[in-house]
Amino acid sequence: MEAQTFVRTVLGDIAPQDMGLTYSHEHIVIEESFPTLQNPLFLLNDTERISEELSAFYAAGGRTMVDTMPANCGRNIHKMATVSRNTGVHIIAATGIHLEMYYPPNHWRYTYTENQLTQLFMEDVTLGIDAHDYNGPYVDRTLHKAGMVKLATGDENITAHQEKIFHAVVNTHRETGVPILTHTNAGKHAMDQVKLFEKLGTDLRHVVISHVDRYPDVGYHKALLETGVRVEYDSAFRWKEETNWTYRLLEALLEDFPDQITMGMDAAKHSYWKSYGGAPGLDFLLTTFKRDLESMGLSGYYERIFIRNPAALYTFSNH
Repeated sequence: MEAQTFVRTVLGDIAPQDMGLTYSHEHIVIEESFPTLQNPLFLLNDTERISEELSAFYAAGGRTMVDTMPANCGRNIHKMATVSRNTGVHIIAATGIHLEMYYPPNHWRYTYTENQLTQLFMEDVTLGIDAHDYNGPYVDRTLHKAGMVKLATGDENITAHQEKIFHAVVNTHRETGVPILTHTNAGKHAMDQVKLFEKLGTDLRHVVISHVDRYPDVGYHKALLETGVRVEYDSAFRWKEETNWTYRLLEALLEDFPDQITMGMDAAKHSYWKSYGGAPGLDFLLTTFKRDLESMGLSGYYERIFIRNPAALYTFSNH
């Protein structure tokens, strides 16, 4: 008998076909934390303003968002659940570990073993995310579970410490079937990530590498997509230069790799949110971008980018 397929949201598991139109990389809630001390624009903790923005997203046709802030750098799982209930938007929460810069230098990520990290990630996925986001000393697991596990690499080559995170993330993926999302700095080391995932026995159909459209090289993207991994583009509204490389890459790649490209906005600064007085607003991909895709003659791929591809990616793999 075939195993049941599901997508895990903060309010419970849903069928993949119920995800609807999905943004594959967002930051919906960022609580006061080490990252917001460094950059106050990252602070996204007003549930009324967040609900207002997500209600506009819903009204424009959006149904699901993937919140990509992993363990102990700004998650507030209760606020995420509140916003989901307020708006009807399905939210997929993350576990895992972000870039080193988002944690203090004496953080537990450096001392925990691979097995300890694996256990922590797996419990986020299978039992529920800690109400205190591991700010300790007590762990109070909620009913809200993670539906994705994240890791990150920076500008430098992948370090031994990051390899430990890779091992723990892949262990969690192989044990639970949870999909994997990665951060790259402007697409750097995406191929190195794929090689390490392959070495560790990862199902690349359930791996998405983020921010790669910031790497302006069509050949690089073709080689990456030929591995079978999925990519997430989120800079369509960011390009200030004459060439919008997100658009150029879509024109060059969608015909050959229609099932591997997803999109989001990665709008982690409240200055991007209309509800905070910013621009362009989280409905950008449903309005301006949709019209731009039509003008490029690529509107036939819209459903794949925002519905079919995320549903395949964020479904737990049969393991």
